[in-house]
Amino acid sequence: MKTNGQSTARAAGFQILAAVVALIGICDTAYLTYHHYMAEPVPCSIVSGCEQVLTSQWATLGGFLPVDVPALAAIPLAGLGLAAYLVAFLLAAVSIKGNRKLRRLFGIHVSMMAVFSGVLLYLQGFVIESFCQYCLLSALTSATLFVIAVVSRFWRPQ
Repeated sequence: MKTNGQSTARAAGFQILAAVVALIGICDTAYLTYHHYMAEPVPCSIVSGCEQVLTSQWATLGGFLPVDVPALAAIPLAGLGLAAYLVAFLLAAVSIKGNRKLRRLFGIHVSMMAVFSGVLLYLQGFVIESFCQYCLLSALTSATLFVIAVVSRFWRPQ
């Protein structure tokens, strides 16, 4: 029979794993955000479409806004991703002690991240017709966070 201490330890383990994965996302999106603001090309060694993706209209918030708001339009999606991963990291870290509300909020947050990553994967594959290895890493990272949230919610060891 599982004790409350075992349940809390299991939940903490998932949240620690989530925090580590979120750190990967933070590093990835910080790197892309830095390159965006420095106007430096991003080296792309695994796939060949990084520049096509990172310079497309979809690389900034402006590609998603229905109206032209110059101050918002210039914000790179990598910067939004950085903010999202920072929030995911903080929610995972502060919920290690077992706060169920924060774990639930973490699950909602990473679900939205995973859905948005799916939209971005669709845009890369079917609209831009190129892939960016850093964007693919971000999609994998957000999907991993989603899986951690789902598994931590429903996994019951025997």
